Amino acid sequence: MDDDHPGTTRRKTRRHGPPPAPRPLDAEQLKALALHYAARYATTSARLADYLRRKLKQRPWTSDTPPDVEGLVARLVTLGYVDDALWAASKQREMQARGLGPRRVAQALHAAGVAAPSEDALEDTPEPAIMAAVRFARRRRLGPFRRIDAPPGDADARKAMAAMLRAGHGFEEARRVLAAPDAAAAEALCEE
Repeated sequence: MDDDHPGTTRRKTRRHGPPPAPRPLDAEQLKALALHYAARYATTSARLADYLRRKLKQRPWTSDTPPDVEGLVARLVTLGYVDDALWAASKQREMQARGLGPRRVAQALHAAGVAAPSEDALEDTPEPAIMAAVRFARRRRLGPFRRIDAPPGDADARKAMAAMLRAGHGFEEARRVLAAPDAAAAEALCEE
């Protein structure tokens, strides 16, 4: 671009060379990172600890004493900033609302590093597995919720069953929902 022409601007050129070195971490900065992460994301203690360990691998540690990640996470749990049981109950409700089955919910909770919440923690929203299966079939338009009036072929039935099983529903619940003659019969399964 030429400076002689009005209205033209010069583009800034990028600096070439190695990227700047990462800033080192100390105990206060690690605590600030933990607080920021816990404030921004609903998280579990296992995920918070993984995040902090990742940051420690990316940036050098300045103190002579090793970082106490577990102690810092335990402190945030004690203060109530991180609550695994509350997070697990929330995640379970959210996944059930999407129609996912108990096995799929348990897998997600295990991956997050928490155990499934006890039945006492979920007393306000107990949901039979059949309700989640019906919700999933309705959402995905499987079985009696299909748009097409033609009866499903063997391939369609196998695909619908496979989708139900991948979503974490038990074989018996999936079979009952997919075998329902129409949507009203499938919805009636929830009231049994």
